[in-house]
Amino acid sequence: TMAHSKALLVLENFIAGKFVPCSSYLNSYNPSTGDVYCRVPDSGKEEVEAAVKAAKAAFPIWSSKSPLERSQILNKLADLIEHDLEAFAQAESKDQGKTITFARTVDIPRAVYNFRFFASSILHHTTECTEMATMGCVHYTLRAPVGVAGLISPWNLPLYLLTWKIAPAIACGNTVVAKPSEMTSVTAWMMCKLLEKAGVPHGVVNVVFGTGAKAGEALVCHPDVPLISFTGSTLTAQRIMEKSAPHCKRLSLELGGKNPAIVFDDADLSQCIPTTLRSSFANQGEICLCTSRIFVQRGIYSEFLKRFVAEAKKWKVGNPSDPTVDMGALISKEHLEKVRSYVKKAQAEGARVLCGEGVDSLALPTGNQKGYFMLPTIITEVKDESCCMQEEIFGPVTCVVAFDTEEEVIERANSVKYGLAATVWSSNVGRVHRVAQRLQSGLVWTNCWLVRDLNLPFGGMKASGIGREGAKDSYEFFTEVKTITIKH
Repeated sequence: TMAHSKALLVLENFIAGKFVPCSSYLNSYNPSTGDVYCRVPDSGKEEVEAAVKAAKAAFPIWSSKSPLERSQILNKLADLIEHDLEAFAQAESKDQGKTITFARTVDIPRAVYNFRFFASSILHHTTECTEMATMGCVHYTLRAPVGVAGLISPWNLPLYLLTWKIAPAIACGNTVVAKPSEMTSVTAWMMCKLLEKAGVPHGVVNVVFGTGAKAGEALVCHPDVPLISFTGSTLTAQRIMEKSAPHCKRLSLELGGKNPAIVFDDADLSQCIPTTLRSSFANQGEICLCTSRIFVQRGIYSEFLKRFVAEAKKWKVGNPSDPTVDMGALISKEHLEKVRSYVKKAQAEGARVLCGEGVDSLALPTGNQKGYFMLPTIITEVKDESCCMQEEIFGPVTCVVAFDTEEEVIERANSVKYGLAATVWSSNVGRVHRVAQRLQSGLVWTNCWLVRDLNLPFGGMKASGIGREGAKDSYEFFTEVKTITIKH
């Protein structure tokens, strides 16, 4: 009914410093109830064209500001988001399905920190200079912003990953056209409301809402967008590479993972078990860095499994706004079905599901019966070639298998197309270094998980992506280098 739709939140594109209505809209669902709670612009070529035009027009002024001026604006924006932290956290939890606790302690604080971090790092980059005395020449480099950056971010950590792109892009003097996921657009729209107050000139940050197929494609194909930073699936990335090839765009692609955790028999299980639960099931397992293949050395395999399953069964799944809940809802009905189908495939192949989906019953509060919930699920007796061990599931499902030797586990850990993150559990320092060096993985955590220093490179090998982001890496990606030679 019309009366009902009036109560819905209706988002608008943000172009050239103004909110602009769109000719058509998409429904966005609250994953914890299954109800439509928001209408999102279904943008296409026209809207992207307007946004790129605005970004292009804003580029000369923004790029000529000093790093210090841009830094002050980024810090102001960080302060404004932090001031509204609770409202942002509530919106993120409702829109994405994640627990309010996770949004409050991880997503929004990290979004704030992304701006502060790049506001600081932009002040500390230096360029290079060399001398050629015999030729009477001196060479030096300059770095200049590239132009309009196209930024496409996913639905799992909406504001966190969007700001991880926007912050370095604008810190370096680029202007931006961003497209958040159509499933989680609310916090991006809320951020747009703060841009003017932070002192971001009109047209520096434009946000166009819509699907990848329409809005994303228009952005990737636009001749005036020389650079694309994308976080999402390997499949979409392949399409981005094809579409951007005729324009020779520079790409940064952060894709999926099928991340191993390797638990040696000298691991400290009192640390390993709780951390591995988090690395498997945090944010409903919807983080590209989650571990979904756990290799446990045979000597401690049965003890690990017993303790791991017992702890997983204690996890509380339910209404994300309940602060005592450990896991919220998955992003969509389709995604829940997809994740469930992997569990069914594993069972059909003869694997054992020790807890969770199809094994334990899930009791949900009255208002959440139609939500997209699933219990933390642990699968064992699964073969390395099974799709559950090869493909990214991106849900609260993890496989636990036994191994015997270091040599064997390295080979098995590397036997997937992905190479994003790995975790190693052992108290033997020599082994830790040996194994870390041989894992085909952009990030290796030892005796911990998801401890990040934003100064250091972030990104994956193989099908997990192209390029790295971090203080130095993002600066290099979002600027063009020029070598100048002077003969004196």
